[in-house]
Amino acid sequence: MIYDFIANKLPVISILSSLSFRFSAALLTALFISFVFGPKAIHYLKSNQVNGQPIRNDGPESHPITKKGTPTMGGLVILSALIISTVLWAKPSNVYVWTTLFINISFGIIGFFDDWLKINRKNIKGLKIKLKLACQFIVATVATLAIISTVERTIAFGIIVPLFNNILFNLDWFFIPFAIFTMIGTANAVNLTDGLDGLAIMPIIIIASVFALISYIASNTSLASHLHIYHLPNTGEMTIVCGALIGACLGFLWFNAPPATVFMGDTGSLSLGATLGAISIITKQELMLAIVGGLFIMETISVVMQVASFKLTGKRIFRMSPLHHHFEKKGWQESTIVIRFWIIAIVLALIGLSTLNFSLT
Repeated sequence: MIYDFIANKLPVISILSSLSFRFSAALLTALFISFVFGPKAIHYLKSNQVNGQPIRNDGPESHPITKKGTPTMGGLVILSALIISTVLWAKPSNVYVWTTLFINISFGIIGFFDDWLKINRKNIKGLKIKLKLACQFIVATVATLAIISTVERTIAFGIIVPLFNNILFNLDWFFIPFAIFTMIGTANAVNLTDGLDGLAIMPIIIIASVFALISYIASNTSLASHLHIYHLPNTGEMTIVCGALIGACLGFLWFNAPPATVFMGDTGSLSLGATLGAISIITKQELMLAIVGGLFIMETISVVMQVASFKLTGKRIFRMSPLHHHFEKKGWQESTIVIRFWIIAIVLALIGLSTLNFSLT
């Protein structure tokens, strides 16, 4: 661990162990790993996936042409860069770090097997939905119990409501299913959004940036007091995790930008979504995640509305779901949809951040 070396061997240079320095170092390390090993990983995936990621037959007409042959499982590049960078720069004694990595790796494994089955079967059907959700539930439950066991009860079962940032609202035991739902819901919402080149990865970067700032402030006594934010000791290491996440995703975006040379697949989307969910739980900002991650919620709601409407009335609300496919069917260019959705993600992030500047109490 680089942090241990700095703390033990270079105590005079205290800036090297600061959160701000390690955040930057984690970001740049993950970015470097992605740039160096990304091309080799993509070449390997492409050589072992003759037909690339299976394309749904009922999707936009252009996809069988423009997406054909593009390999998936690119999430392995993101996970590798994120994990290595986090292990190098985060405090090894921090339980939150290992819990977050547990979530990241476990959901990544679930997504990997889902992708692997799709490739081998040469269709879009991977793991059975019930099995996939059951695995996610088990992992999320273990992670939730690990998180609440590290702090006293008054903090463990609390959440922060935006605008009331210096108050922790106690949900009691209802917090456990709420936290589990947050992780599973975010993981699958990101998975649904990941349908166009670069569409999901940039909002993830934006959300991770917001939570890097939140975890930094919440862990600092003076900053938390000044901004009327509930002080949460030991959450500062989530800043390092977010830095590694941002760097890994920026590196992947280099290859995933339209036209993508690789897709992250469920390997990436499930693990990244669950990781964001875990960070929001640790920082007690689950409702903030609902605001800044509103794009993912919007995509998920479009699917729920479409399925419910078709089952109840036999009619569809959208030309196709998730929502980004609806706009494709309307004739919007893929790059137009992606950039406009990015803009929405930025606006939602700004709305979320604006709630941190004052308190109503």
